[in-house]
Amino acid sequence: QVQLVESGGGLVQAGGSLRLSCAASGRTFSNYAMAWFRQAPGKEREFVTAITRSGAGTFYADPVKGRFTISRDNAKNTVYLQMNSLKPEDTAVYYCAGREGRSSEIYYFGYQYNNWGQGTQVTVSS
Repeated sequence: QVQLVESGGGLVQAGGSLRLSCAASGRTFSNYAMAWFRQAPGKEREFVTAITRSGAGTFYADPVKGRFTISRDNAKNTVYLQMNSLKPEDTAVYYCAGREGRSSEIYYFGYQYNNWGQGTQVTVSS
């Protein structure tokens, strides 16, 4: 298992930016495919974006495409989520997730991940 700790959430005005970080410890981070999910009040958890073990491949959900960027630094055991042009509907608790996987695989569903962080709140005011 790998332990995941998110940081970087906060309150921002619409149109603003935030950068989330997810620090991993405990296992070889470069063996893990990573993703970000979010859950808004009263809604189910939804997929946001994912990245392959090396960082060469990424995938984004349509609502965030063109505004959010996922990246990773395997030397620092950290995955990032750069969020630009934030909208009130981006308000949610953001979770990072990880799983060991094949080198080029991207995983899109929550049940495919067995390691989760505690979440960080992102609030976008209008």
